Amino acid sequence: MATDFTTANIPDNQMYSILTASLPMTIIKRTLYMSADPGYDDHELYDLSNRMEFRLLCPVRRYKNTSLDRIKLIEFYESNVGQSIYSLRGISIEPLIGHIKSVFRIDPVPVRGYDKVCAIVLLSVLLYQLLVYYNCKTDRDNPMAIKYMLGT
Repeated sequence: MATDFTTANIPDNQMYSILTASLPMTIIKRTLYMSADPGYDDHELYDLSNRMEFRLLCPVRRYKNTSLDRIKLIEFYESNVGQSIYSLRGISIEPLIGHIKSVFRIDPVPVRGYDKVCAIVLLSVLLYQLLVYYNCKTDRDNPMAIKYMLGT
């Protein structure tokens, strides 16, 4: 997982190229689809994803004079395969954020100031990733065990 922290005035899609570029090549080579929210519906991000040899999948708006390229994106998103892939966000990405907040009790974040908040959030994510890795290496099936490993 690639992670960064920004203030609320920075759109998520501006971080896409930075985060995908930071992924190890071994991960990129195994990636077929990158699922994202509607804010990532951006021609440049689709092109970047294609150059990296995976497909960006996010909800795409249809306009009055929608180009053929966008119609193909819409058709794939609306297809059974596209909907199946996109639906995984609801059981992976969104609950993950809530789980990290719960495990590390960072909602609300107990400090003020960008640098302090950034440090706490990114350290929480790093620790979470290390614990998930540990669970995988020790064949623990329950990702919720992380909470118990921390004694929370």
